[in-house]
Amino acid sequence: MIGFTKRNLLVFFRDKASVFFSLLASFIIIGLYILFLGRVYSAGLSSFENAKEIMDNWVMAGLLSITTVTTTMGAFGIMINDKTRKINKDFISSPIKRWSISGGYVFSAFIIGVILSLVTLVLSQIYIAANNGTLIGISALIKVLGIILLSAFANTALTFFIISFINSENAFSTASTIVGTVIGFLTGIYIPIGNLPSSVQWVIKLFPPSHAASLLRKVMMDDAMTKAFTGEASKYAPSFREAMGITFKYGSREISDALSIIILLSTGALFFALAIWSVSGKRK
Repeated sequence: MIGFTKRNLLVFFRDKASVFFSLLASFIIIGLYILFLGRVYSAGLSSFENAKEIMDNWVMAGLLSITTVTTTMGAFGIMINDKTRKINKDFISSPIKRWSISGGYVFSAFIIGVILSLVTLVLSQIYIAANNGTLIGISALIKVLGIILLSAFANTALTFFIISFINSENAFSTASTIVGTVIGFLTGIYIPIGNLPSSVQWVIKLFPPSHAASLLRKVMMDDAMTKAFTGEASKYAPSFREAMGITFKYGSREISDALSIIILLSTGALFFALAIWSVSGKRK
């Protein structure tokens, strides 16, 4: 399985177009934020001196959460390509066990998601520093890395399940476009969750990658939020956190970090099981 994983990694990173399109949704969000979203969001916090820093960290945290979705899905394009070109038949007829083949696709997608997310993290910190923001500390960085690993695990499983129903490059391209389009809305980046109808808010709160976004925002925005919401302004912090998707509530109960982590772990376990069931059913 290790050798097959290496093969998939080499195939993916040799194809510069695959890498680019895996990050396309992230590039679009960065472009929109730099062009006008940043000014719009920051205007609502004009009373705070570090309004730009708050929103920079908010957007970059959301960006990291969607990168683990789009990059893992892009990585599974190798599997679709192997299917359409009948390359997978060569693997099946070889001494390689089938579970090793599936495991190689999944493990390589996970690694690609983590690597490209780390690249996005570095670029996000460069952007924040260039705008006179404060870089995250060592303790926060360790937490962010842990969330990235957890998010990549959950989203690898989720995208693997989706890909298990796709057998053509056209269908894969369509699915990737749809995911890249809606992911910004479902993680509350294009429009903060507090500005959406209650029914849509519930959809976002039930969407697993949104919990990764929430966890990342709590960590990455902590210092900036502490600076801004002091004294009299501190009473507005809870409502701001909820409106911006930093914290989630189911009814009157605030979702704890532990529950968000459980949701991501459960998502990974559930969709891996469903994907294996789907793939096994097609082989019968």
